[in-house]
Amino acid sequence: MYSEVLDVLSDYDASYNTQDHLPRVVVVGDQSAGKTSVLEMIAQARIFPRGSGEMMTRSPVKVTLSEGPHHVALFKDSSREFDLTKEEDLAALRHEIELRMRKNVKEGCTVSPETISLNVKGPGLQRMVLVDLPGVINTVTAGMAPDTKETIFSISKAYMQNPNAIILCIQDGSVDAERSIVTDLVSQMDPHGRRTIFVLTKVDLAEKNVASPSRIQQIIEGKLFPMKALGYFAVVTGKGNSSESIEAIREYEEEFFQNSKLLKTSMLKAHQVTTRNLSLAVSDCFWKMVRESVEQQADSFKATRFNLETEWKNNYPRLRELDRNELFEKAKNEILDEVISLSQVTPKHWEEILQQSLWERVSTHVIENIYLPAAQTMNSGTFNTTVDIKLKQWTDKQLPNKAVEVAWETLQEEFSRFMTEPKGKEHDDIFDKLKEAVKEESIKRHKWNDFAEDSLRVIQHNALEDRSISDKQQWDAAIYFMEEALQARLKDTEDAIENMIGPDWKKRWLYWKNRTQEQGIHNETKNELEKMLKCNEEHPAYLASDEITTVRKNLESRGVEVDPSLIKDTWHQVYRRHFLKTALNHCNLCRRGFYYYQRHFVDSELECNDVVLFWRIQRMLAITANTLRQQLTNTEVRRLEKNVKEVLEDFAEDSEKKVKLLTGKRVQLAEDLKKVREIQEKLDAFIEALHQEK
Repeated sequence: MYSEVLDVLSDYDASYNTQDHLPRVVVVGDQSAGKTSVLEMIAQARIFPRGSGEMMTRSPVKVTLSEGPHHVALFKDSSREFDLTKEEDLAALRHEIELRMRKNVKEGCTVSPETISLNVKGPGLQRMVLVDLPGVINTVTAGMAPDTKETIFSISKAYMQNPNAIILCIQDGSVDAERSIVTDLVSQMDPHGRRTIFVLTKVDLAEKNVASPSRIQQIIEGKLFPMKALGYFAVVTGKGNSSESIEAIREYEEEFFQNSKLLKTSMLKAHQVTTRNLSLAVSDCFWKMVRESVEQQADSFKATRFNLETEWKNNYPRLRELDRNELFEKAKNEILDEVISLSQVTPKHWEEILQQSLWERVSTHVIENIYLPAAQTMNSGTFNTTVDIKLKQWTDKQLPNKAVEVAWETLQEEFSRFMTEPKGKEHDDIFDKLKEAVKEESIKRHKWNDFAEDSLRVIQHNALEDRSISDKQQWDAAIYFMEEALQARLKDTEDAIENMIGPDWKKRWLYWKNRTQEQGIHNETKNELEKMLKCNEEHPAYLASDEITTVRKNLESRGVEVDPSLIKDTWHQVYRRHFLKTALNHCNLCRRGFYYYQRHFVDSELECNDVVLFWRIQRMLAITANTLRQQLTNTEVRRLEKNVKEVLEDFAEDSEKKVKLLTGKRVQLAEDLKKVREIQEKLDAFIEALHQEK
């Protein structure tokens, strides 16, 4: 069992921010020896009341130091946090400590044994518990209670005689060693020096005032005082100015020791100086004591558990304590509910977005590769033959695959929408990263049914084979569909021509824009080609070589040198615009053509084969959207749901994945609580076993 307890403790990460209240580091020293200053340097904040020569520490102050993101202090019995980076908060904290000390001191007394408990958190703080005791005095002065000296000795002994207490003995280096009182007291409490750390303060003054520097060396080597210690340290905790900042003191201390003769002459060793080294040594000693005292460690975890539970109650009063695994289970249920929501999407919505997305995907091919080439033919029979051949080739090779791609992308978009859309005030963003990862992995694993394309090909082929428009409403819808498609292409063509020839006179006048030389050449070429089109509005799509030569010579006669390839490029856009405008005019004429179509009248002016083509395309889109919607709702949504379940099961087995995807203070706090309770239970079981053995 003991081995099991040690294993759990060794696995416990220091990042859990525990606060161990036993053992304690007891800070003792003669009055005005600099105890409080040393403690402040370790806590990295000026947190204690100060006074020149008078007693300021009137009752023990227990300071629990711990690592934390913000430098703050709070009393054990209060919820107020003091920000130690703000001077007004520091002043308020010092005032509060002084008030509590005076409140603790009973009438007729000078000091009190009642402890003030203060927690200090901050980045870089060494985790430990220190108790600042009233300074030991030799003489009771006027205004003090007669028993003050004995009371201070009694309080100090009570803390120091605890076998788990680490004694931090503070000695003023600027006064004669023979005047020290506390060293005798410490040597009585810890004669072998197994849990004592000696600290010599005000070394800067000592170096100036002491005639023989070797006396400082003797003190640090443990040869001058009648006491033994684990380690000896020399520190400087300021120049005596109470308004100095911790940072300024630290800089002064480091500068002093860098230039100190004591270090340069090797009277002091580098590891024995500065409050930083002292803090590290005290922390090491403290934690060694913790490891050696399991029962005290159990008490420490009880305090930690209380602090964590209090933090949870203060921060998340309406939420259950759910650790990472429990949160994952909750998220899992939410995700599965969101996947089920896909089945509630209406058929109408599915078909609308499928039809729109599919047309966006295939419209360029339909117009550029099917309609425009067929429309260049001069008679109805050739137009229909060209269209039928190209539609057949398209259906056999590309269309079913494009349709399945569109359906899969639509399913992904709808799935993402349900997974990411806010759920109102109750939305818990703690699951966002997990949901995104599940969504991405599920989509990655999903593969559309292999047989979908084959069945779709047959349906699309049959839809495109049909040329029979049954009523006027369908005819009008096809005309509207065709107009919309051609208008979009015409706008793109107009934009391309504008980019080619530059701004017209209106834009040049209003916006002070000019054409480039190349745009000027394009514009001259465009004007020349438009003259040609005006003479022959039924001009074929391609320029003959003699026409290119004619255009080129006409331009050269006006001083415009032009390349044949530029003429061809310009012609492509000019003819395209001419063709689209003609097609739109023809489309408008065909509004009254349904009667002729229905009666099979032959009227060359109203041969509306292009309207029939767009009706076939429109009908194919509707039938394809309907078929894909059925595949989605009947098969693919269920398969996606299955994938999501598999992904969630895999993630559930992957602890690293859960740690990565479920993060935040709330998760960490719940994990801390779970771990601390687990350790406490094991420690309690071990302690109980020890008690039973006794």
